[in-house]
Amino acid sequence: MAALSAVAPVLNKAPVVSTGKAANTNSMMVWQPHGNKFFETFSFLPPLSDQEIARQVQYLLNNGWTPCIEFESAEKAYCDSHGWTGIDYNVNAGYYDNRYWVMWKLPMYGCTNPEEVLQEVRACTRAFPECFIRVAGFDNIKQVQCSSFLAHRPTN
Repeated sequence: MAALSAVAPVLNKAPVVSTGKAANTNSMMVWQPHGNKFFETFSFLPPLSDQEIARQVQYLLNNGWTPCIEFESAEKAYCDSHGWTGIDYNVNAGYYDNRYWVMWKLPMYGCTNPEEVLQEVRACTRAFPECFIRVAGFDNIKQVQCSSFLAHRPTN
């Protein structure tokens, strides 16, 4: 036993690193569980610029995902319960009314340039300025949505 302890290396404790933000109580926020209208990835941030949207679309394309643009009215885009249809959720426990938004055209199969997606987001915004618009990335092999983010929020 003494031989084992003699061979065992002495490990130093890792230094404690602080960002300094914990000491600043003004930078701490409490999450409010009601009235938060967060939708998708990055929805807690200010609206994305065209350049930021293009970078996110390029990420979708780099992963081989198909971009798809969806939109929905403000009344139906977000719900803080199971929804507004009155369906008995004891029977349909996995159903949520705001899960599926209206698709703008077809998914953009074969898209290779983020500018193509930006043009369609702009067209959708012109047609439905009062709606939320999101860009989703679908994996055609796994048949699932892998990513989505808001590209437009209504002004009201």
